[in-house]
Amino acid sequence: MTGDSPAGAAGFLAVDSGGSGLRAVVGVPGRGALARGESGEPVRTGARGIEPGHLMEQLVPMARALAAEAGVGRLETAVLGAAGLATLGDALRAELPGALARQLGVRRVALAADAVTAYAGALGPRPGAVVAAGTGLIAIGTDLTGWRRADGWGHLLGDCGGGAWIGRAGLEAALRAHDGRDGGSARLLARAEEVFGPTAELPGRLYPRSDRAAVLASFAPEVAACAAGDPVAAGVLRAAARHMAESAAAVCPPSEEPLLALTGGLFKLGDPLLVPLEKELSERLPHARRVPAEGDPLHGCVRIATDLARDVLALPDDEKLLYVPPPQRD
Repeated sequence: MTGDSPAGAAGFLAVDSGGSGLRAVVGVPGRGALARGESGEPVRTGARGIEPGHLMEQLVPMARALAAEAGVGRLETAVLGAAGLATLGDALRAELPGALARQLGVRRVALAADAVTAYAGALGPRPGAVVAAGTGLIAIGTDLTGWRRADGWGHLLGDCGGGAWIGRAGLEAALRAHDGRDGGSARLLARAEEVFGPTAELPGRLYPRSDRAAVLASFAPEVAACAAGDPVAAGVLRAAARHMAESAAAVCPPSEEPLLALTGGLFKLGDPLLVPLEKELSERLPHARRVPAEGDPLHGCVRIATDLARDVLALPDDEKLLYVPPPQRD
C-alpha cells in the first residue's frame, strides 16, 4: 500500500528474516508502516553463519521499491530481526551496518534475534516474559536492564514443548504401539500411517531430510486432534505445557506483576494445549499477569525501528540478542 508521506521524508526499514524468507516494511515514525513486501527465499546459512551477501541481494531491491512506493526519500533507520542471530549472526554484526549504509544510506541499525522481535511485538518496552512457540520454542524475558532466555536450542537438543517436540513425541507413541511396547497409542499409529505411509518406512522418510524439524512439527496438529479421546496424546500435550511453563518461569522477572504473553503459530492448536498450559502457568507464575500478544515479530521490528529513530529505545542492548552499533557516518 502507499502512504501520504512527503517526498524526502526520513523513513525506517523493518525486516523479519525467517525460515520462509524475508518480510519487510518501510514506514515513517509517527505514521507507521506505509509499504510492505516479502520474498519466499530464506537467507542462506554457510560456514560464517547467516550470509550477509545473500541477505543484501534480496533486501536492497525490495527496500528501494518499498521506499519508492511509500514516498520515503531516504531510509535513515533499519532493524533486522533474524532467526538464528544469537548463534549464527557474527558475520551480520560485522558487515551489515556498513553494507546498509553504503547501499541504502542507512545511518542507524539494530540487529535483533527473532526472540527479541517476538517479545517487542507481543509486549513492547515493558518488563515481562514471552513464550514464542512454533516449530521450535524459546522463552525470553526482561526487566528492561538485561535479557534472559530459556531453551531455543533446536529440535535435537531442546525446543521442549514446541511443535517438533510434540510431533516427535506423538510419533514415538505411534511406534510404541506398532512394537507393542507400553506407552503406545493405536490412534496416533493410525494417524501416522495416514500421514506418512507404512510405519516401517518412517525412519527412511524422515532422517535424511534437511527439514526434519518442520516435518515433525507437521504432526503436532494430529496429536492435538487425537487428544480428546486418547490419553496418550493428551499426555503429550500436558508434558509440552509443563515444558513451556518451566521455560517461562526461568525467564520471567521477579517484579510485582510482570506481563506474560504467548506468541507463535503453535498456540493455534487450541484448548488441547492451552487448557493444560494455563494451569501450569497459574501454578508456576502466579504473580505474572497474562496478556494477549499485541503483534507478531515483524510488528516488533517496526516498534524497535520507530523507537530507535526517535532515540527512545528502552529495550536493553545486548551483543547477541539486540545489537545496536554506533550510528554510521555520512
